[in-house]
Amino acid sequence: MALFKDILHSDESLLKNELALDYSFLPKILPHREQQQRYIAAIIKPLLNERNGKNLFVYGAPGIGKTAAMRFVLNELAEETEEIYTIYINCWQKNTTFKIIVDICEQLGYKFTHNKRTEELFEIIKNMANKKAVVFAFDEVDKLEEVDFLYSILEDIYKKSIILVTNDKEWLNDLDDRVKSRLLAETLEFKPYSLFETKDVLRQRMEYAFFPGVLDDDAFELIANKTAEVQDIRTGLHLMREAANIAESKSARKITLEHAQEALSKLDEFTIKKSTDLTEEEQKILDIIKKNSEKKIGDLYLLYKELGGELVYKSFQRKIDKLERNRFISVAKTTGGKDGNTSIVKYANTAKKLTEF
Repeated sequence: MALFKDILHSDESLLKNELALDYSFLPKILPHREQQQRYIAAIIKPLLNERNGKNLFVYGAPGIGKTAAMRFVLNELAEETEEIYTIYINCWQKNTTFKIIVDICEQLGYKFTHNKRTEELFEIIKNMANKKAVVFAFDEVDKLEEVDFLYSILEDIYKKSIILVTNDKEWLNDLDDRVKSRLLAETLEFKPYSLFETKDVLRQRMEYAFFPGVLDDDAFELIANKTAEVQDIRTGLHLMREAANIAESKSARKITLEHAQEALSKLDEFTIKKSTDLTEEEQKILDIIKKNSEKKIGDLYLLYKELGGELVYKSFQRKIDKLERNRFISVAKTTGGKDGNTSIVKYANTAKKLTEF
């Protein structure tokens, strides 16, 4: 049996740059987000004139370029001037005031954070930051456990812009009043890419990732159409990578429609978010739904409270909305009947998890 006769050699691959299929990859040009980038730049621009900048709340569904657009602007700013610090924090990874303060210190170049209290470290930040200006970009702010650091920045850093990014457009409404009144943030919504725009974004990544002619046109069309349907660029990146893996496993030197279809057939087994990406409270709510699928939202809330849940009903509804957006559950609204208008919540029990990009 010639098991290895037709297989690609170990030094051969259909991919010339697999990193280009990571969602975190930042291309040299970011297509179809020029308007949003200009808006973010305008928020920061007063800092270039040695004035205080504005603050911005950015929201929109997952996988539509919010983080990439913000990082693109920050990179441009860093190339433009050395008189403005650019601080980027992922609040999923750093979700407490202390963790964020330590990270800011390190990004400012101060490494001696060990055995120092939060207050001491913030004094160091204040002394360093107030010699220049600072753009603070906080991504996935809905994952924060506390926002004390925002109050401190707003009060004690003289020239700054604060950019807050989230999938949850209601997050700003729930922000502590003492912070919100000082923040006075403008808002910027990112809307999903159109089919035309989706193709442009994926084509650009395809050109970075694959050797010329590797991905057949009909395979690309299938992937792009599915990506536009689910409105999440991460889906397209996953499908291109999966189709490439399938083609290579079959010793093919091109990714055909058949390979793309096979990759697509596996997609229904996945959701965009992993359950491990959920907060403890969101996971608790999801577990309740899993054990009590197809119940009314009001009944689920009562069960949640019986198990010690502390969210008010409005916040509980927002968690339900988030779980639905990320396809962990489905929500069917009913009207009329003896119970009037209500929502029936169903656990998406076929859902498995998609690997992080």
